[in-house]
Amino acid sequence: MTREADVVRSLVEMADTLVDDYDVVDLLTGLAGRCVTLLGASAAGVMLANPTGSLGLVASSSEAMRLLELFELQAQEGPCVDAFRSGETTEQAILIEGSGQWPSFAAAALEVGFQSAVAIPLRWREVTLGALNLLSATPGRLDDDTIALGQALADAATIGIIHQRVLARQEVIVEQLQVALNSRIVIEQAKGFLAERLAVDVEAAFALLRHYAREHNRKLTEVATDVLENRLAIE
Repeated sequence: MTREADVVRSLVEMADTLVDDYDVVDLLTGLAGRCVTLLGASAAGVMLANPTGSLGLVASSSEAMRLLELFELQAQEGPCVDAFRSGETTEQAILIEGSGQWPSFAAAALEVGFQSAVAIPLRWREVTLGALNLLSATPGRLDDDTIALGQALADAATIGIIHQRVLARQEVIVEQLQVALNSRIVIEQAKGFLAERLAVDVEAAFALLRHYAREHNRKLTEVATDVLENRLAIE
């Protein structure tokens, strides 16, 4: 199979993750593996930002890469950290121990056999969600076409992440709506119960419920539930 066919297949497979139920970690682990296969990297890894803006390790193509990325996070120095902060691709074609833009990272990378590094941001509009780390056992920079392909893969993964987050928010919204609907049923039942017991119309019963809830700084649903379960008598 040609590289072009491999690229198409990889993009199609990543697009197939855009369903209601999929694992982001699995998606990004697949991305790391594809980068090794398609881009000629010796190892790849992915970091994502949490809601507070701190990077965390999500996926690695090898154990050596995982440990190196953990070192990068601890030292707060390295290609992924810079790509995330700047929103731009960062690269060091020849890692030299104790020098360059990442002296500590370079020493750690050389120790486990990596000699060059590049990181590509996972970016959506003006927001950077994380970064893709590519390391090579040989010195030298990646050519522009390879970096462009890496960015395309990173963009496809970013769409998957955004899709998952939208779905998560939708699930929260649906859950909140269901809670609201359930609450309304309880309130309607309490209105009818009070209206019958006090011989008033339902509007007056509802006014009594609201007045009690506000006066006692309680949720209307809680008050309605207590009335229905005979834990509270409103007159």
